[in-house]
Amino acid sequence: MKSFRVVSAVLICASLTLAGCGGGDDTTAESAPSPSSATSAPAASASSAPAPSAPAGGASDKELCESVKKAGNDMKASVVTALQADPAAAPEAFRKVLTELESKLTALAATGGDTAVTTAIQAFTSEAAKAAKAADPASAADNPAFEKAGTDLAAACKKAGVEVNF
Repeated sequence: MKSFRVVSAVLICASLTLAGCGGGDDTTAESAPSPSSATSAPAASASSAPAPSAPAGGASDKELCESVKKAGNDMKASVVTALQADPAAAPEAFRKVLTELESKLTALAATGGDTAVTTAIQAFTSEAAKAAKAADPASAADNPAFEKAGTDLAAACKKAGVEVNF
């Protein structure tokens, strides 16, 4: 019964998140029109300090967070698709999705500097890896440490000007 509740909650959250991502809100696109103009974005932003958001030789916090947002949206879509295809395969679907997310975000964190965003990504990937290795990944992901890692990542990205939701 608990597994069903967790699966239902994830489906509802994923559906609501995906519904919120569709179409109408282009504020993120307006604040970062294209990756090619991202190099001028830190200089144009008066509210963010250039040093932490633009590490030498690495991706800026905003670029990292935009990639995190895309990976998170991809993950949510994968969960919904997998559960619609075969609800009985939920544990394996969650394992696969969490493993892929952990892999993508670990590689992404390696491109960042020593910033709060990079630290938050690393903490989140650590929790995702733990949950992916559990017998029931969905239940393992339903814990305060994973929730805190997601909240911390969302807060760090919000400071960089990107809304993410984990």
